[in-house]
Amino acid sequence: MGPTGQGVPLRIHKLDCGAMQISPSKGNEVAKDAGALLSYDPNLRLPLWPSAEEARKQILSIWEKADVIKVSDVELEFLTGSPKIDDENALTLWNDNLKLLLVTLGEHGCRYYTKHFRGSVEAFHVKAVDTTGAGDSFVGALLAKIVDDQSILEDEQRLRGVLKFANACGAITTTKKGAIPALPSESEAFTLIKGA
Repeated sequence: MGPTGQGVPLRIHKLDCGAMQISPSKGNEVAKDAGALLSYDPNLRLPLWPSAEEARKQILSIWEKADVIKVSDVELEFLTGSPKIDDENALTLWNDNLKLLLVTLGEHGCRYYTKHFRGSVEAFHVKAVDTTGAGDSFVGALLAKIVDDQSILEDEQRLRGVLKFANACGAITTTKKGAIPALPSESEAFTLIKGA
């Protein structure tokens, strides 16, 4: 943490690809070869795509390159073509290159899937003002905790703790207007966790 309590990245050990950056690139290959953790959050915005079919095709085109993938419940429905938000449907998105697949469920928390275990983590109930940035806050918090210690992805108890922290960050972000001003400090997240 920096002196203001805001996160200050000192080193980058991950590459996070959003939907607007999904063209296959040498950067992804170089990062992967160097041992970086590749994270993917499609952050679906259909009006920015020529068609829904093109969006689905392009989003799935890099699916097998990522180590960590986070989709929302809406993105799960879109990518699978099924309205079911359950384990069976989520696991249709699994591939053997993944270390972690996450489905965020808004006020219902998140579901997680690894090669060895799966489960859910409850959300924190807050008075939401603006949900903009909640998913980004969730992903940022998750990656900040696992980037230097990927063994967390193999330890369910530790992963659940990290996901609880990520849920807290996402929840706090919804309590203020604007994505960037609403991002919480680590201490704010821990305060919410302790008060739950």
